[in-house]
Amino acid sequence: MSIMVYPRDEKLEKLNQEEIISNTKLVIQGLEALKNEHNTILYSLLETIKCLKKDEEANLVHEKSSLLRKSVEMIELGLGEAQVMMALSSHLNTMESEKQKLRAQVRRLCQENQWLRDELANTQQKLQYSEQTVAQLEEEKKHLEFMNQLKKYDEDISPTEEKEGDSNKETLDDLFPNEEEEHCQGMPHQHSSAAAAAQQGGYEIPARLRTLHNLVIQYASQGRYEVAVPLCKQALEDLEKTSGHDHPDVATMLNILALVYRDQNKYKEAAHLLNDALSIREKTLGKDHPAVAATLNNLAVLYGKRGKYKEAEPLCKRALEIREKVLGKNHPDVAKQLNNLALLCQNQGKYEEVEYYYCRALEIYESQLGPDDPNVAKTKNNLASCYLKQAKYKDAEVLYKEILTRAHVKEFGSVDDDHKPIWMHAEEREEMSKLSSFSAGDGKVRNSTS
Repeated sequence: MSIMVYPRDEKLEKLNQEEIISNTKLVIQGLEALKNEHNTILYSLLETIKCLKKDEEANLVHEKSSLLRKSVEMIELGLGEAQVMMALSSHLNTMESEKQKLRAQVRRLCQENQWLRDELANTQQKLQYSEQTVAQLEEEKKHLEFMNQLKKYDEDISPTEEKEGDSNKETLDDLFPNEEEEHCQGMPHQHSSAAAAAQQGGYEIPARLRTLHNLVIQYASQGRYEVAVPLCKQALEDLEKTSGHDHPDVATMLNILALVYRDQNKYKEAAHLLNDALSIREKTLGKDHPAVAATLNNLAVLYGKRGKYKEAEPLCKRALEIREKVLGKNHPDVAKQLNNLALLCQNQGKYEEVEYYYCRALEIYESQLGPDDPNVAKTKNNLASCYLKQAKYKDAEVLYKEILTRAHVKEFGSVDDDHKPIWMHAEEREEMSKLSSFSAGDGKVRNSTS
């Protein structure tokens, strides 16, 4: 008979799944062999029973055969259990593989989820930035529309004058033009005499630089800075070689190059050039020369564009002192400098000084150029804006009415019942609307009384 070998009980707990499966297979093989052996013995016993004749021996053989049948049944039961264990093991292996697949899917889904979260966060940031950009553009659009409406109603107001808006600070532009620009615009009408030079602020661009200056300004106005800047630098280099650095013409060329840099918003480079030009002109022409005043004014304008109003104010005051000393206190160019100084003080909230400077400029313009000169209307408009900032509405109203009346007289010749200024029509309409609303209210009171 074959002998079944079972693993020890103390080692069963230490077996892993593969060892259990291999041991189960060995047990199945042993049980199969034992079953075959028992069937062989049982068959031989049955053959023996047929040959025996004695009852006692036959009974003994029958008992043995019944024991063998029970043993075979137990072996078949063990085989069935072993097969069930094998099937269970196969099922567990299948479940484990499915579990691994599910774990891999879970990891993949977690990675995709994290990626989607990152994409969502980035998209939200982009959306927030886009919303901010849209809001900013809408504000800029509203501002531009507002400025366009102002432009329609007041085309004569220069960009240097007060602009109504959200900001209470104003940019100092060229209310008083840069001297080199001013001479460029008036060049066809200039003469070489000292009187003509005095009328243009006491300083005239040298003849050998006029053509170059006009050409540079033309290129700059077209935005062709890549041509204007090298042209200025080459001319500056040639002037320094022939005349030396400390020459008035070099200072003029430095002024021209500074204007080009200023148009490119290169304020630091422009300020450096203007300071250099100021030093040269003070050294060669004297500290009270009109050219020094021109450079001081240009430097003040540059500082004003950068919002450095405190630094610009003393420069503007010094330029004013020079112009008053050279040209006299009632010269129109002095009035222009006063306008610049008033605008600087207005950006600093010094309204008393603003009123003083504007009133002085207004007196000069009216006495020297007449009440119909455009500078008179511009200065009155600036003064009225100053009154509005101080809530002096009555004073501002008087000035605005004067401007409109003067414009009406200039256009139609007189003020009468058929030709009234626009502000008179507005007041008449307002009075009529008040009377009509009062009459309507009085009628309602009468009807209710009756």
